[in-house]
Amino acid sequence: MKFQAIAISVIFLLALSSCKDEKPPEIITAPRVEAAISSPTTATRVILLGTGTPNPDPNCSGPAVAVVVNEEAYLVDLGAGVVRRAAAAYLNGIDAMNPERITRAFITHLHSDHTLGYPDFIFTPWVIGRDRPMDVYGPPGTQHMTDKIIEAWRQDINVREEGNQPNRLQGYNVNVHEISPGEIYRDGNVKVSAFAVRHGAWKHAYGYRFDAPDRSVVISGDTSPAESVVDACNGCDVLVHEVYSTAGFNARPVDWQAYHKASHTSSVELAKIASRAKPKLLVLYHQLKWGMTEESILAEVRSGYDGEVVYGRDLDVL
Repeated sequence: MKFQAIAISVIFLLALSSCKDEKPPEIITAPRVEAAISSPTTATRVILLGTGTPNPDPNCSGPAVAVVVNEEAYLVDLGAGVVRRAAAAYLNGIDAMNPERITRAFITHLHSDHTLGYPDFIFTPWVIGRDRPMDVYGPPGTQHMTDKIIEAWRQDINVREEGNQPNRLQGYNVNVHEISPGEIYRDGNVKVSAFAVRHGAWKHAYGYRFDAPDRSVVISGDTSPAESVVDACNGCDVLVHEVYSTAGFNARPVDWQAYHKASHTSSVELAKIASRAKPKLLVLYHQLKWGMTEESILAEVRSGYDGEVVYGRDLDVL
């Protein structure tokens, strides 16, 4: 018993020490297909915080993208791991990604993989120091989801507010803005417009266009092929678009094929969309691979599209 206790203590101490590293953990992945992506020289940057899907790939956090303009961050979607990915980007030198500073988010739709990080976004930065309310923009139903999250964590909130933790009363409050297509936000850095997309049975699903002085960025959200994406981009600087492997799709069960075809965009379909939308840079994210590789998915897109395209990875800066 004594030996077991000592062994458990050693393991516990090792676990603690592994969490004290000030640098973000290295993500072990296969070599990239294209040349390494370097930080852009423009004032507006796009950071892929999470490129994942509901499939639990340990190298891919849940879907989340940050648009950073003049060191202010605007998040699109709040997938699992969003706060820790933001912290990793901050430790990698992007000051705007300090979780305590991020107070604006835009949700494309309310699927769980796009919102599992919402409670994390509300509470973790508050616990570590955020003292301002957040503004969250999303489809109808966002207010209800927010209210239920606050209700679910009410005991935690009460203990933190009434106990001996330093009090920051505003840090977990959320100003929810339920939106419809059109311009939904504007400040001194950026104008944000929402456009409707088609995502299976969802009545309300959106993509977003960000217009900054130096760059335009369009993020598709989850969508089957949609004319609204072409119209929203229309020569934009960066188009971040979901994709699934055509070869992988062909090997899927018939019932799943029907679901994915109504909800997502194949590599072949995306090539046609990009050829008409004409972005300066096409970024693949939220990739459904189904056993296929980066190389094969890029090849599928490039077979019908001759513009610049990259396969997005978590923490890429574009």
